[in-house]
Amino acid sequence: MASIARLAGVTQPTVSRAFNHPEMLQPETLARIMEAVRQTGYVPNMVASSLVSRKTHLLAAIVPMLSNVVYTSFLRVFSARARDAGYQTMVFESGFSTEEEERLVEMALARRPDGILLTGVSHSKICRLRLKSAAIPVAEVWDLHDNPIDFCVGFSHSKGTQHVADYLLCKGYRRFAVISANDERALSREGIFGAAISAAGLPAALCHHLPGPASIGEGRKAFASLLAQGFDKGAIFCSSDLIAHGVLVEASVRAIDVPGQIAVMGFGDQDFAAQIVPPLTTLNIDRALMGDEAARLLIDRIEGREPENRVVDLGFRIVERATV
Repeated sequence: MASIARLAGVTQPTVSRAFNHPEMLQPETLARIMEAVRQTGYVPNMVASSLVSRKTHLLAAIVPMLSNVVYTSFLRVFSARARDAGYQTMVFESGFSTEEEERLVEMALARRPDGILLTGVSHSKICRLRLKSAAIPVAEVWDLHDNPIDFCVGFSHSKGTQHVADYLLCKGYRRFAVISANDERALSREGIFGAAISAAGLPAALCHHLPGPASIGEGRKAFASLLAQGFDKGAIFCSSDLIAHGVLVEASVRAIDVPGQIAVMGFGDQDFAAQIVPPLTTLNIDRALMGDEAARLLIDRIEGREPENRVVDLGFRIVERATV
């Protein structure tokens, strides 16, 4: 820092103010200091600054899968909103594991973020305890909970799934199958959908669980399995658009008419859903709005502004295209 001060013709405390309180300096003084920083390649010690200000301007975000656009799409908006407000985002991948999420929360908190984003509202007891003890703002996204750790931004999976079931029943379908990924939220939707079909007095929906994460290939295999079990007419509810895409590929290969013989319903309304052939009917959740709202509320909490609501329901809507 002494070399910066010499080059800029100022004192070392003035250089320190340039990093910690630039608004206190005259523009020309700040410009000279920043030019000296550029010339020397100096990198400020933000750890030391954070000890003084008690802020790191870092956020932590834990998502299940970085390869799944469902999560990266809202995370991209979240990170951009945070960056515009002067915060950078550390991203961790939990792989749908509660135990891994617990470990990652501990790892993230050790880096003293100003706030943290979690995907979902189901966490281990020790994870919730650590977050409460950390006394930092916590955003839970993708789900809703009456008693969030701090606040949550998402939609009701139960109401969304019931809406899908009602929609398909109103369309006149009487035979149903469900293809579901093997994670908590997907399995919960499967159960809710099955209950809705049974409540309508219809035969139980045929269920197929994927052995791993959702993919086009697994969607193809799942539909082939349903066909082998005799499900050759009716409506298939898929726990993600990616699975539904796989079903449509397999249907095309086998020259099965969609939606004449088999109707296909997706979940999530990913970007490709409108572009595939035939375009996919699906349940839309505004992921960009989710990311933006989560970042806005988290930053508000960090900066001392209380949210109007701690449970933010973004809702959902069915996008009718050509597969139902």
